[in-house]
Amino acid sequence: MMLDRTLSIAPMLDWTDRHCRFFLRQISHHVLLYTEMITTGALLHRDPARFLDYNAAEHPLALQLGGSDPNELAACAKLADEWGYDEVNLNVGCPSDRVQSGRFGACLMAEPSLVAECVAAMAQSTPQAVTVKHRIGIDDLDGYDHLTRFIDAIANAGCGTFIVHARKAWLQGLSPKQNREVPPLKYDVVHALKSDFPQLTFVINGGFKTLAQVEEQLRQVDGVMIGREAYQNPWILAEADARLYGDDIGPQSRNDVVARMLPYIQQQHAQGVPVHRITRHMLGLFQGVKGARAWRRHLSENVHKADCGPEILTAAMSAMG
Repeated sequence: MMLDRTLSIAPMLDWTDRHCRFFLRQISHHVLLYTEMITTGALLHRDPARFLDYNAAEHPLALQLGGSDPNELAACAKLADEWGYDEVNLNVGCPSDRVQSGRFGACLMAEPSLVAECVAAMAQSTPQAVTVKHRIGIDDLDGYDHLTRFIDAIANAGCGTFIVHARKAWLQGLSPKQNREVPPLKYDVVHALKSDFPQLTFVINGGFKTLAQVEEQLRQVDGVMIGREAYQNPWILAEADARLYGDDIGPQSRNDVVARMLPYIQQQHAQGVPVHRITRHMLGLFQGVKGARAWRRHLSENVHKADCGPEILTAAMSAMG
């Protein structure tokens, strides 16, 4: 199956867990969803089901892996296939110290031959697409020539899709948060990659907040990935199915989304999942409308009470007035 990469939601640590993804799927049926980055060690040396289980409604769904050992990544790609993921993605973009100490993430941009080995091993282990998410450069390795050599090496190893965060990363001196904000966005670099490698698929990531911006980018690249804005203001996805996919079966209102979430929360709560693990992803649903603050406050102040159940959502809606 060829995945439609028109719009995707970025893998975000501590945010895009299975409950978040199920919630976002109630707003858009078509956007491509990603897991949080999961390390190869977590999958191979702990309980893989804890990290890989998901609800079938989450499809289309991609698994993002963190690692740098080709054999371990191949084994994890095989697990992804067994679990039914639609894509396996290798993280070559995260700049955190913890990730660097494990020799994966953005620091791998300095080792294109190793990334190529990893991609080749993964591609041999799964029939699903193997993709790479990366920056436009790191530290002083930020020239366009280095970037094109990186793309060329990885493409020759079997990767046909590149998700490019249009900022470089500084591996020392900036926090992960600063690395999402301080280095300037250079969309033109990603546009140039698409021009120079027209046979490859390029998805651009970094700083997008509206569907209008997405539509503008789609004139020059194959897809757009949105990160934090989709989490903090998820209703921006409400028109995505109609505007980007020609499908108008999305939710009619935010209240409709809440109604769709109630059976899921009831089911999860009955299985012992604390309600706050789900509702924390819904705090931004009413962003920008009257009563949004009351919605957030009611959920935040009451969700940890011992007797809290799914009814907290309807109570929070009533609190909005």
